[in-house]
Amino acid sequence: MQSALKLFSAGLLAGFVAFTTGCGSDDTGHPSGTLISISAQGEASQAPDTAHLSTGVVTEAANSNDAMRANAEQMDKLMQAIKKAGIPDKDVQTSGISLNPRYDYQPNREREIVGYQARNTVSITLRKLDELSNVIDALAAEGANQLHGPSFSIAEPEPLLAEARNKALQQAQARAASYAESLGTKVRRIVSISEGGQGGMPRPMARMEMAAAQEGPSTPIARGENSVSVNLELLFELEK
Repeated sequence: MQSALKLFSAGLLAGFVAFTTGCGSDDTGHPSGTLISISAQGEASQAPDTAHLSTGVVTEAANSNDAMRANAEQMDKLMQAIKKAGIPDKDVQTSGISLNPRYDYQPNREREIVGYQARNTVSITLRKLDELSNVIDALAAEGANQLHGPSFSIAEPEPLLAEARNKALQQAQARAASYAESLGTKVRRIVSISEGGQGGMPRPMARMEMAAAQEGPSTPIARGENSVSVNLELLFELEK
């Protein structure tokens, strides 16, 4: 009994196990033995298969009309480059268009508009990662002077989540068996399973100001791996 109490206290401090005593009977289907609640987390990783990036054009001119017109001309070239790269229309979406005045700030004077800045940005989803470097280089060559990304994801994460879920379940079952052995009991059944939040590990998006393309090596890209995790809360019933 003393060893069981010590084990109970250690479990509470660890934060992943709790014991209760069932008060139902076998005839009613309610747990009649000791209940143990265990939290477990499983994680799985794989190389990403999808890239997301944002690209666009920023132009400046003395008046707003010239700024927008120059932007439209340069953006049209950029959109043609995106189409030439084989990226389907469904994977290209305008994410922002803006026109803002540029001010000259001088001490003891009212601010004065000295020009206008026009900006047009599109978001791109690329599903052929082997072409990512070439696409980025092509965008720069056709006038893109802003690029955000890439960020990577997994298009169909459910198989990876299933792997993480299975790892969490095995971990919880192993812990339950260990506690049961220490208490001189055995695991009778799993009473309930609750799945918590799940998702991928965050990947920050890089930001680059694009200059005109130069002759030389393609833009290097490191894909790494994306991870997903699954949190499970399981309630086990122990019996003598």
